[in-house]
Amino acid sequence: MADDQSEDVRIFPVETRFQRMARQPGGVPRDQALRQAFAAVEEVKPGFDAWLGGEMQSLVDAVAHAQAGKAAAEWAETANLHSRHMRDVGTTMGYELLSFVANSLCEVLDAIEAGIPCNLESVTCHLDALMLARQPEYRDLSPEQLPELAAGLRSVADRVSIGHPDGLSG
Repeated sequence: MADDQSEDVRIFPVETRFQRMARQPGGVPRDQALRQAFAAVEEVKPGFDAWLGGEMQSLVDAVAHAQAGKAAAEWAETANLHSRHMRDVGTTMGYELLSFVANSLCEVLDAIEAGIPCNLESVTCHLDALMLARQPEYRDLSPEQLPELAAGLRSVADRVSIGHPDGLSG
């Protein structure tokens, strides 16, 4: 703020409900909470591959709707939902590359939902990369270990992102 603040202005802190709850006594100690979180992740890991397969199939089905000529807003919203699911849990489950690819796809789908023209090759390119990231020999890799793939996907996502002037229409 400016040095010559008006006498009419009064700045006061606002305490939220979350802040009050975080400071109250009790609760679970940090170490115990971390142990419980790691145990919960380990408990769901055996079913992760099946869950991931379902998410991938739903994503592929949504893109198939696009290829059949369905309106962009309809299929892109569905595809984006499944891509976000994969992005949000991939790294936690040990699939860092999958999260990276899904995040890049989310950017492309966000642009499509916003009405930016985009060819389907940018989406199918990401689908192929997601299929690759699921393979056992790639699932433990990070984007830094596959720099050409990471740079290529980043380039596609940057080109169609919501601020790019001409999208990927051609």
